[in-house]
Amino acid sequence: MTHLLNIDEAVDRKFLVTKNMKGQAETGTIIHVMDAENNSGGSVNVTYRVARFNEKFHDYQDYTAKFDSLAAFCKWAQPDNFIARNYEMLSIRDIQHYIKVKNRTFASFCLPIILIVAVIIWALLFILLGSNMIPMIIIGVVLTFAEALGILVLFKKQKKKERVRLYQKISSNWGVVIK
Repeated sequence: MTHLLNIDEAVDRKFLVTKNMKGQAETGTIIHVMDAENNSGGSVNVTYRVARFNEKFHDYQDYTAKFDSLAAFCKWAQPDNFIARNYEMLSIRDIQHYIKVKNRTFASFCLPIILIVAVIIWALLFILLGSNMIPMIIIGVVLTFAEALGILVLFKKQKKKERVRLYQKISSNWGVVIK
């Protein structure tokens, strides 16, 4: 999803890197965009500085990344105020797991699981009730609907659980306990 209408809106803002790119900041890093410009042909150049230092980026050096389009930049780095505000209290591993759970969609997470479980359900029903088509169809539809609903509930619970886990980690420094 494109978060910016124009690359100029990215200047002097912080973004969370959500996708690895060779020779650039790693996933889970907060970057501060120093300059951005459109090139001919629709490509975009972004100059940024890494907000937290690790073994790869350890000085106040500016880095430049070239993207094919504004959409490519928005896939690589997204604005995330929650992580930007609490960046120092979280580890890179926590942030990377948060990105992984946050970027899950119905099509990328739920649909493959629903289809695999549905195939298993229908195969077992065919083996167990082979010649009884009417009961097999009724039971198969009910079980498929129930498993799809269960996976959707699990999907939503995982996203909420991840946010609560991060809030607990951050609030533990304040003396607040979230349950």
